[in-house]
Amino acid sequence: MLAFNNDAEAAKALHQKFIELKNEISKAIVGQEAVVEAVLISIFSNGHSLLIGLPGLAKTLLIKSISEVLDLKFSRIQFTPDLMPSDITGSEILDESRQFKFIRGPIFANIILADEINRTPPKTQAALLEAMQEKAVTT
Repeated sequence: MLAFNNDAEAAKALHQKFIELKNEISKAIVGQEAVVEAVLISIFSNGHSLLIGLPGLAKTLLIKSISEVLDLKFSRIQFTPDLMPSDITGSEILDESRQFKFIRGPIFANIILADEINRTPPKTQAALLEAMQEKAVTT
């Protein structure tokens, strides 16, 4: 971890890294500077982002590019009417040696793109929203 002499120095270093991130992301995403800034600010503030837009506006590419630039694990969940909470949180299975083994679901990624969440049952929505709020997964 870097040590700074004062807050002004730390803020200047953060701003420089912010500019470097924006420049790297702009190699893949063109013409969406305001959206890129908003998503990065959301990440820096330990928050969540809701991206709404027409198909083809590179929402998935934006999130995937950000996760690659930051070297974070990316996961995409396509919500469907038959999706169960265990499909996103993970579940225990009985392996070949007759031992229970937990298989992690896509919710265990650093950055998750939850697509069409309004199509899934309320209990599955609740599992996602609980993980977002609590920053923990209950299985």
